[in-house]
Amino acid sequence: MKVKLAVSIILLTICFAAFGQEKQAVTNVEKGLTKVSVMYPYAEGKTFDLEYYETKHMPMVAGFLGSNLVKYTIEKGVSSGIPNQPLPFMAIGTFYVKSLSDYQAAIGPNRDAIRADFPKYTNITPIILVSEVVR
Repeated sequence: MKVKLAVSIILLTICFAAFGQEKQAVTNVEKGLTKVSVMYPYAEGKTFDLEYYETKHMPMVAGFLGSNLVKYTIEKGVSSGIPNQPLPFMAIGTFYVKSLSDYQAAIGPNRDAIRADFPKYTNITPIILVSEVVR
């Protein structure tokens, strides 16, 4: 009986520790950061090479951003939030930066290189949303 209780306590402790770490990982984006979301809408006949995007394109753009970049994420679209509706986006790349003006200063001179890389992974024109993290 004591062994079962001890094992149960250990398992609960591990679960709570893991949940706390996951919660921390999800909420580690600071309020006030600028979020740049590059969204690739789904449409019939459109293509997206996620491997190239992950291994070549996003690291290239991240390199242009330097120390202004806090982190970046890549999301692969899997479903619409509404059953039986088409996928809204094939992928979304997001940059979290400290300063919008520094982001713009870094991207400006590299805009042609970034655009020239598009055909290597997609035939989609992205939608870009710049927002501020409020929570």
